Amino acid sequence: MNASRTPSPGTTAFIGGGNMARSLIGGLVAAGTDPAAIRVAEPDATARESLSSDFGVAVFADAAAAVEGADTWFFAVKPQVMRDVCAALSAVAQAQRPVVVSIAAGITSTQLDRWLGGGLPVVRTMPNTPALLGAGVTGLFANAAVDTAGRARAEALLSAAGETVWIEDETRMDAVTAVSGSGPAYVFLLAEAMEDAAKAQGLPDDAARTLVLQTVLGAARMLVESGEAPAELRRRVTSPGGTTQAAIETFEAGGLRTLVGAAIANATRRGGELSAAND
Repeated sequence: MNASRTPSPGTTAFIGGGNMARSLIGGLVAAGTDPAAIRVAEPDATARESLSSDFGVAVFADAAAAVEGADTWFFAVKPQVMRDVCAALSAVAQAQRPVVVSIAAGITSTQLDRWLGGGLPVVRTMPNTPALLGAGVTGLFANAAVDTAGRARAEALLSAAGETVWIEDETRMDAVTAVSGSGPAYVFLLAEAMEDAAKAQGLPDDAARTLVLQTVLGAARMLVESGEAPAELRRRVTSPGGTTQAAIETFEAGGLRTLVGAAIANATRRGGELSAAND
């Protein structure tokens, strides 16, 4: 029987070997996954050489060669080329019946399934850029064809980059994108504004940068490690009549909560528009 029709249990093919795929592959190998169980399709020769030398995985210029014998296909290509990539692999997908995992923003599980010929188990995911440091969070949605083993397989892949959260209603994946997928940029914007404000108050550039970056890092660690709600942590550092209260009152008077809500709502809406545009 043709090898492409007999998937090997535990073999994952990455279609696309960019930064996110590289981060996941590195995390999997570091966690003990056999590099021989990972195959990567990447058109760039330099990237292929780096993946092979750094992680010992099998690399291919052609996606059809990479997916041969793999029971999990991990799509890590740009959304705008996803339809064409899937169409080229649809015959093999129907023969092998892999679990399909995608990190393409704005591409629904229904679209992926249709482009691959239909009837496949599909897990749509949305990681964020801190995944590149193993500190990310990923929202996952599984269509009805994904069984318990398929969910476990997808979660094991994405757990290599950080925490995972299952979303049972796919229409909420656009909100996941708005909150955590785009979220790091919101924090970066706040840090940028704080740094500019620090300089405006006369602090030297290097001091302003260090003070802001370590403050953001320390606050994030407190949020994660303390187990306390953000509101409680904020209350503890806000003394009545003090400097923190003066700043917080300024944020509240300026409508920070309303602005954040509107920003996430607009990002969610845009995610739905992108899905529709790819249909």
